[in-house]
Amino acid sequence: MDPTGSPPRFAPRDDEQDLARAWTLLDSLTDPEIPVVSLRELGILRDVRSGDAGLEVVITPTYSGCPAMGAIEDDVKALLAANGLQGRVVTQLAPAWTTDWMTEAAKDKLRAYGIAPPHACASEKTGSANVVQFASRSAKPEVVHCPQCGSANTTETSHFGSTACKALYRCLACMEPFDYFKPY
Repeated sequence: MDPTGSPPRFAPRDDEQDLARAWTLLDSLTDPEIPVVSLRELGILRDVRSGDAGLEVVITPTYSGCPAMGAIEDDVKALLAANGLQGRVVTQLAPAWTTDWMTEAAKDKLRAYGIAPPHACASEKTGSANVVQFASRSAKPEVVHCPQCGSANTTETSHFGSTACKALYRCLACMEPFDYFKPY
């Protein structure tokens, strides 16, 4: 106790303050391909932790070979440096990214931006992350609603849209093309 009889006060350690500050700063970083959604909302930003050389920012690509990962890493490094934080980016491939990591806010923002958000993936429906689904003639494709008009009368025109993680659809009601973020 100090002379006034009050318990001692401990200031947060510098690394705790840096971690909290880094999370706050990183919340502003958006995906370079979908600028209305943050990396954290997409589930790409996995962790910020203290490391030997300062902060370690852990990111997971939406799929192996995603071309946006280089830009994301550069954006993270630039943001940390511009704000006087030492750190590095760690790309973590396991566990593999899944659309289950997207927040509901991210899905709402995708829809408002004109991209149909993903349906629940197999792991969410079955409770198992190790489910492999095979296509069969009896498998009925899920309905993808148009983000423009809400119609369920849509058709896939290409399994790959503007990026490999999206498929290209067309609404047969309003005739507008749109991307559908494929569930993984």
